[in-house]
Amino acid sequence: MTRLERESINFKLPKPLAGALRKVARERKTTATDLVIQGLHHILGDVPGTELSVETRLAQLEEEFLHIRSSPDAKNTNPRHEERLTNLEGKLDALAKLSEGFANRLAQFEGALMQMQHNLNASKSRYKSGGYPYQHNSQPPQLQPFSEQNLALRLNTTVSTLQEKRAVLSQKDFELWTRSRDSSQYAWRFNSKDGLYHPVK
Repeated sequence: MTRLERESINFKLPKPLAGALRKVARERKTTATDLVIQGLHHILGDVPGTELSVETRLAQLEEEFLHIRSSPDAKNTNPRHEERLTNLEGKLDALAKLSEGFANRLAQFEGALMQMQHNLNASKSRYKSGGYPYQHNSQPPQLQPFSEQNLALRLNTTVSTLQEKRAVLSQKDFELWTRSRDSSQYAWRFNSKDGLYHPVK
């Protein structure tokens, strides 16, 4: 069912009427706006471009049903009258089932949301306690060795600066310098065997 765009209109109601409207809205567990819409539909009938909610339609049918039941003609065995009553009873049952279906789907949706929230909270608590959110027994991914060019990019410097620092600094000072520039606070050590820079914890 498509949601209709609503327009705000400022009406000034007598205080007793406004109070009664709010009271009935609370009793029926709905809003004063929806009650006003029901009343307008009752007076205006079907208006092109509007679509009644299940609750509004159900309230209208219940009102019509009670009106027919309580009318003096209800005692007469008029076949057309009986047919109208049967149709109304069928529509009321169908709308009640539809409304119940909506309520069940809403409950399922809320249950799914609660489960997702629970899983998210569990992941956060595992992560905070030193665990990782992906798998319980797996190790966190390890950094792989970097080439000179890739390390220069990671440290936000140039290859020539990287080569110069490695040439003039001691190995310990070079590692401290790389750690100070690394966004994840890793130090890097050059391995002459493979020509790559390896992360140092």
